[in-house]
Amino acid sequence: MTRTDPQQAAFRNQPDDRGYFGEFGGVFVPETLSAALHELASVYDEAKSDDSFWNELSELNRTFVGRPTPLYRASRLTSLARSQAGPGKGATIWLKREDLAHTGAHKINNTLGQGLLTKRMGKKRIIAETGAGQHGVASATAAAHLGLECEVFMGSEDVRRQNLNVIRMRAMGAKVVPVDSGSRTLKDATNEAMRDWMGSVESTHYILGSVVGPHPFPMIVRDFQSVIGRECKEQCTRAIGRLPDEVIACVGGGSNAAGIFYDFAEDDVALTGVEAGGRSQKQGDHAAPLTFGQPGVLHGSLSYVLQDDFGQTADVHSCSAGLDYPGVGPEHAYWHDTKRVRYTSVGDQQALDAYQLLARTEGIIPALETSHAIAEGFVRAQQMDDDRHIVINCSGRGDKDVMEADRLIRGDSDAP
Repeated sequence: MTRTDPQQAAFRNQPDDRGYFGEFGGVFVPETLSAALHELASVYDEAKSDDSFWNELSELNRTFVGRPTPLYRASRLTSLARSQAGPGKGATIWLKREDLAHTGAHKINNTLGQGLLTKRMGKKRIIAETGAGQHGVASATAAAHLGLECEVFMGSEDVRRQNLNVIRMRAMGAKVVPVDSGSRTLKDATNEAMRDWMGSVESTHYILGSVVGPHPFPMIVRDFQSVIGRECKEQCTRAIGRLPDEVIACVGGGSNAAGIFYDFAEDDVALTGVEAGGRSQKQGDHAAPLTFGQPGVLHGSLSYVLQDDFGQTADVHSCSAGLDYPGVGPEHAYWHDTKRVRYTSVGDQQALDAYQLLARTEGIIPALETSHAIAEGFVRAQQMDDDRHIVINCSGRGDKDVMEADRLIRGDSDAP
């Protein structure tokens, strides 16, 4: 079995030779990491034209991950949207069920791909950063499956609120390193992972979990995640008879959104990315760099970043650990400035309401990250005619969030 045309199509619209998408991207790293990034780019360039690489990954996706993930018509959620919208209104809502992929989220699409690249480089150890823990679990899973050593850096606040995923990582043999610096969340975990990599590049590959960081990471992660959009296009054509009118996904670093948006980018389909609106629009109360940020350099690339008056990276907040990040992938910054994608934000309370809404109408408990997209999609559906169709990327399941969500919904006084 050789690569199909849709797989080959994943390699169009690449960044330029310097790793830029328009004005965003690039490589802003210490010299220590330059050789490792060059090696990664070279190995990936070879892998792209190697059918055996893609055949192995495709087989893992089919038999290990459980791809393709279903496209599901959310009938009761759609009926509720129509009842609230009135006659002639209320688009049909579909969910791309990445929550049904092995490990419970889209993250496994990327970690298996980068795990195979690690073996091609002859390296035995991988490290990863994680916020919600889903990338950490997916990294630990890929490492266990491929026989690699794994170490995951996780902010100590995220260790607390996503403890189930910590247990899962440890069960698969990964070492979880709590990070107590800064806000003790995703940004700080990424800082520590990059520090480790600087001292271990000869034996270690850093499996970066989102479409952020220095080139070639944004391109590589997007390419591995683009399987979501390729599948979704084919499934929509079969189920609807055409492409959807709008595709909606949550955006932290932006990998699930880039994965589903990418194959629709040249089509007449509206694309909407939903950032974490947090508690308010006050700096430090949200994690919405495309909505409130400015261009700046963070973790090796130029993109939109939340910054204070002195140009320092600002503190951020979200009820969802995976969206609790002050930057965003450079391709999202490019899509933002070219207006190809509309970006908006949804607050904590709206996300918590949507978390309960999907659980009670469809029997699907979404991740709190995904709940931001559900909230936006439910509103958008009511604004559209009833012959329209919306696809929401259900990027992850909510097992990891049930304790934290319950605590926040009950208004626990200890909530941060």
